[in-house]
Amino acid sequence: MMAETIQPHVLVVDDDPQIRELLADYLTSNELRVTVAANGQQMSSTLAEEAIDLVVLDLRLAGEDGMAIARSLRDQSAIPIVMLTGVKDEADRVMGLELGADDYLTKPFSPRELLARIRTVLRRTKSTALKQARQQEIRAYRFADFELNLRTRRLKRRDSSPIELTNREFNLLAALVSAPQRILTRDQLLEASRVYDNEVYDRSIDVQVLRLRRKIEEDPSQPRFIVTERGVGYSFNSPVEVLY
Repeated sequence: MMAETIQPHVLVVDDDPQIRELLADYLTSNELRVTVAANGQQMSSTLAEEAIDLVVLDLRLAGEDGMAIARSLRDQSAIPIVMLTGVKDEADRVMGLELGADDYLTKPFSPRELLARIRTVLRRTKSTALKQARQQEIRAYRFADFELNLRTRRLKRRDSSPIELTNREFNLLAALVSAPQRILTRDQLLEASRVYDNEVYDRSIDVQVLRLRRKIEEDPSQPRFIVTERGVGYSFNSPVEVLY
């Protein structure tokens, strides 16, 4: 019996009801789960309740600053963003990409092209460990006094502000905590921490691990969590609690 395929969950934020309906129908027919929102408030409510894999955000929402919404979303999480902009809004496109948006499309656009861009962004931002976690409906992991939230792609320590992780560091930590007390080879961790499909690694996995240790270990030279398995790779040496 084949395992059930979990559909990526896309949130479409646009104030035009016809566009919302069109995209919901088209993306749903192409094996995506779709939720729609007409404004920033509805977007925030959905993000608080649902595990969203990607946000399609119109920067020209009626009565709202789409760029401010994009900035707030990026400040709160690393959820991929595909922006929708007007043909003449070059400044918005540049600013949006600088804020951390993953791609953009100018209106009018074809739903087929948007689907292609969504699939490309999802491929390069989802690691194997995160796909497996989503299939098991895992939303977060907890170890020691840390919580790694897969929905918001954030790491937080109890009673403190979030710890900033790059996408690669987040993917690496997610792979490690999803397999506690198991040895993962360097090749496995390189694949898990991949961000772009055609990425060329100019730094070893050891450097990535060192940077991650500096963010979560009290003494990176005597690691408590990420343990070196000589000649093989690394293991996560701490009990991990799965949060649903």
